[in-house]
Amino acid sequence: MQDEIQKFLLVGTVIAVSLSKKHTFSKKNQNIIKLVKGLGVVGDAHFGSKVKHRSRVIQNPDQPNLRQVHLIHSELFEELAGRFPIEPGQMGENITTAGINLLELPVNTILFLGHSAVIKITGLRNPCAQIDQFQPGLLHAVIEKDENGSLIRKAGVMGIVLESGEVKPGDEIRIELPPKPFKKLERV
Repeated sequence: MQDEIQKFLLVGTVIAVSLSKKHTFSKKNQNIIKLVKGLGVVGDAHFGSKVKHRSRVIQNPDQPNLRQVHLIHSELFEELAGRFPIEPGQMGENITTAGINLLELPVNTILFLGHSAVIKITGLRNPCAQIDQFQPGLLHAVIEKDENGSLIRKAGVMGIVLESGEVKPGDEIRIELPPKPFKKLERV
């Protein structure tokens, strides 16, 4: 019993779920989304086992899709609210969370969402110039540099679907950390 308690260290909540059938920057909020093991979000432009992000397809269309699901913490929207009004789904995420610092999770963290969906975190979203087309100056706000000059990417995390299931606003998110030593998230 004690192992089970420590297995799930953190709990958060799904605030919104979103998808877009086309390669648009923002995604439309939904009442529910369906995740499919190894493929991603049903009806989303990034659904599939092979890479779907257009810049990555140009490089090599046979790459595995490590970016099946995009998650952003709603706390980022609160941080940016004075300068950039942002609603869930507008930054292209499929799942908007609350109560979890997604950016601090290690690679291979497992997220259990709702009754059966399971996602494995693969890395950080690498924000691009499209963000400034959405709101000028937003790219600079979601990329900072630390004291060593290294980039800090704040535009969410990417993951793959390990187990199928439906996800909706209000669902609980349970987190299982991978075995130590933890590996820091890098862009994928």
